[in-house]
Amino acid sequence: MTTFALVGAGPGLGLATARRFGATGHTVALISRSAENLDGLTAELARDNIQARGFPADALDPASLTVALRAAADALGPVEILQYSPVPHADFMKPVLDTSADDLDAPLSFSVKGPIAGVNPVLPGMRELGRGTLLFVNGSSAVRPNPKVAGTSIAFAAESAYARMLHDALAPENIHAAQLIIPGAIRPDAEHSSPEALARRLYDIRTQRDGFRHYAEPLPD
Repeated sequence: MTTFALVGAGPGLGLATARRFGATGHTVALISRSAENLDGLTAELARDNIQARGFPADALDPASLTVALRAAADALGPVEILQYSPVPHADFMKPVLDTSADDLDAPLSFSVKGPIAGVNPVLPGMRELGRGTLLFVNGSSAVRPNPKVAGTSIAFAAESAYARMLHDALAPENIHAAQLIIPGAIRPDAEHSSPEALARRLYDIRTQRDGFRHYAEPLPD
């Protein structure tokens, strides 16, 4: 049995993707800052007969992510699918003219150091399996810089570059790196951007393995 590891576990998209991948037979490793949050999510998944376990870690602490993912692989089995989709902090959203060099430390750690710290410990297991999937979830500022949210615009663009390089470098090893862009808010009533619809889309990206960048819906004009 292999593991679906989710960095950024929460009650919306995180829970929906955990259900979607868990229902297909993967064990689920949930990674989030809050141990209490993880306990609630694992209990909810257990009611659906999905084997899940929480591993506390903070996306702003790359070393903690590495430790959590290694522990997940040891406890649940090798990580075949890694999804990196933590929600950015509100203080990353300053306008560009109000953004200092120091204001970029946290967003870049969150969106660049965090993904690297997450990917590196799972690659050996994927290589041993002979397959793997790396899923990166970002907002529209990853591809259309928004001067109202300078921190995420800069950091998401860097994360996109890293993920694209992974896509190219790992394709010969049957490890697929892909990015899903969600242009607007995730809402339960949204046709294409509800948690359940996005979970289905991420699962399809994993199974179809057809390119790098995907959009939940078209970017607005």
